[in-house]
Amino acid sequence: MSITKKRKVAAAKVDKNKAYSLKDASALVKEINCTKFDSSVDLHIRLGVDPKKADQQVRGTVSLPHGTGKTKKVLVLCTPDKEASAKEAGADYVGLDEFITKIEGGWVDMDVIIATPAVMPKIGKLGKVLGPRNLMPNPKTGTVTNDVAAAVNEVKGGKIAFKVDKAGIVHASIGRISFAPEKIAENSAELINAILKLKPSTAKGTYLKAVSMASTMSPGITLDTKSLMN
Repeated sequence: MSITKKRKVAAAKVDKNKAYSLKDASALVKEINCTKFDSSVDLHIRLGVDPKKADQQVRGTVSLPHGTGKTKKVLVLCTPDKEASAKEAGADYVGLDEFITKIEGGWVDMDVIIATPAVMPKIGKLGKVLGPRNLMPNPKTGTVTNDVAAAVNEVKGGKIAFKVDKAGIVHASIGRISFAPEKIAENSAELINAILKLKPSTAKGTYLKAVSMASTMSPGITLDTKSLMN
């Protein structure tokens, strides 16, 4: 694949042999952006864990202080008595049986699914569709709750869920390229701190092995893990 002239110019501004501070990386990621649209800014965090072990499955949620810059589509699966509060909180879709049928047919036009505990037995059969897309409601991420209004408000306000993948890496969007460098840095720090707090007691050696920041279609920037630990 040929590399565009703009991408070459951007890549030349990144020192591949240097580990940048979070402050410097947050400014540089804007400078080397190659897109004309408001692209996503992502963190890729390699952890010193073995995801095959149940006690080293790092996952959780964090509320980014400046949000993600993206309005998430939220589906609330609940009993009729909870529908009004979910709609008032701003849920995009609210219901149960009709949406279960749509999902079984392959419909996944949502970013987050929130469910009440009472309906989880009905939702269990959707695991094959929702599981691979990380859309399955889970108590650990706050998406299985009776307080659906609070859960919807948190998601709309910038709460994100993260989970280490099979390779031991957490991938997460922490904002948009239009954000000020300070907001990119603060959102990044919030996510990294949340992950540091979840270090499994059984994980040996270096926990935060590598961190990189990149915007859509632009070169990655290596971050200094020692400074992030502090």
